[in-house]
Amino acid sequence: MFRSGGNGRVVVGCASRENLFQSGDMDIDLPPETDPRRLDVRQWLREHPDPSGTALARAGYVVPHWPRPWGLDADPELQLVIDDELRRAGVSRPLNPIGIGHCGPILVVHGTDAQKDRYIWPMLAGEEMWCQLFSEPGAGSDLANLSTRALRDGDVYIVNGQKIWTSLAQVARFGILIARTSTDVPKHRGISYFLVPMDLPGIEIRPIRNMTQGNGDGGFNEVFFTDVKVPADNLIGVENHGWAMAKETLANERVSLSQGGVTWGHGPTTRDLVDLVRRGGGLDDKVLRQRLAQVFIEGEILRYHQFRQISAAVNKKPGPDASLRKALNDPHGQKVFNLAEDILGARGMLGAGALGPSEWDQWSGGFLFSPALTVGGGTSQVLRNVIAERLLGLPHDTDVEAGKTWAETKGTAVAYS
Repeated sequence: MFRSGGNGRVVVGCASRENLFQSGDMDIDLPPETDPRRLDVRQWLREHPDPSGTALARAGYVVPHWPRPWGLDADPELQLVIDDELRRAGVSRPLNPIGIGHCGPILVVHGTDAQKDRYIWPMLAGEEMWCQLFSEPGAGSDLANLSTRALRDGDVYIVNGQKIWTSLAQVARFGILIARTSTDVPKHRGISYFLVPMDLPGIEIRPIRNMTQGNGDGGFNEVFFTDVKVPADNLIGVENHGWAMAKETLANERVSLSQGGVTWGHGPTTRDLVDLVRRGGGLDDKVLRQRLAQVFIEGEILRYHQFRQISAAVNKKPGPDASLRKALNDPHGQKVFNLAEDILGARGMLGAGALGPSEWDQWSGGFLFSPALTVGGGTSQVLRNVIAERLLGLPHDTDVEAGKTWAETKGTAVAYS
């Protein structure tokens, strides 16, 4: 077994049931309590004991690594200091994962001044939720083969098509959309990137029923576009050159989906499970104890790997390393949820809330959701291709459609004209 030393060292050896998970947390060295940056954050929190999302955003504490005025141009160390002080004060950042994590960085780099002024501040404050309109039923893992069309008609684009697996579409105020604006060029070159108000006429949102949200009001949705008029001013960047921004968004998404929590960067952590078991008096079953120790070790390794992600985000380079972390994090999350369900035993078959409110509910719900972890945000197979090609330098898959236009490969140009 193992235990973690309060001085930041991992101590390996035998551990009895009594001393398992009883010692202090392992952590990296952070700036001392007297560090001026830490004191500045504490002073701000004393002056704002219950800060609103807007106050946190205006202070630069929602995305410290972003450039001013939205962030603080924070280096990794300052980012960690701010995270640490917010956690100590019990202050949570606004929840807007797709807006802040996926879309915001694109607006900062590629948006017009008018787009930045209109959209970024409400996004950071959590006042306007966002969704991501990328995946399609017919494109599968080859996103560049998307079929949703956007045809320019004066000062609007007429959009027709379908998106699927759109998280938060049912509550989103805006969405980012990639759509095909040209069919007579190769598939990667005829795609444009738009901001879309989700209440435009012609947009239909259909919730997808799943076993974690039986009433169908959950996170996944189908979205249908029928002659939707999107203002031309909502185009980001240059027409037909949206694929590069789409790849940036996917890289940002993989950073966002592979942070601390075991549910795509959110929800509980491995440490939370260990703490829950500790509060319950530990585990008598030696096999379960060993499995808990193993997932704790994996969680700590991934936690340290997250610091590389913070550095990459600060340096504006969320590249293939994000795919590596997500490829590691998602199977880990499945393992943790399966372990939690096994610790619950027969009680776990009743589902969340069956015996009244319980701190185990998030683990029961997470167990049902966990099969999706290795599918959403890039399947494990796609991520392994990215790792092989971009990190290991292995040859790319042969593209049998190379040199052909999208219309030639899809044979659907007439249907969409």
